Amino acid sequence: MKFQDLLAYQKSFELAMEIFEVSKKFPKEEKYSLTDQIRRSSRSVSTNIAESYAKRRYPKHFISKLSDSDGENLETQAWLEFSRECKYIEQEKFESLFEKTVQIAKLIYYMINNPSKFGAK
Repeated sequence: MKFQDLLAYQKSFELAMEIFEVSKKFPKEEKYSLTDQIRRSSRSVSTNIAESYAKRRYPKHFISKLSDSDGENLETQAWLEFSRECKYIEQEKFESLFEKTVQIAKLIYYMINNPSKFGAK
């Protein structure tokens, strides 16, 4: 098994790519603020899951990186709220993207609460 096989990684990667596509339509004046931030945080969810998998032999490190991933996921939720309130995304799109972050959070929590199922000793 490799980190790309983890459902949490797959779902978070898909979401990051969807956010990338949606954020292409954000105004130019948001390029160095909201656009960069939402792209960075959404991508960090996946990269922290990948890093956690590399550290899976050490439960505390594994859980620490997953906690980082969870934090980035929550940051992504906050940026989605800004995107909606600034009217850069419609309510329906917001709800769809936000629900995906909720599902990803559940997968991350499962990993945190069951490290031995992922190779942690």
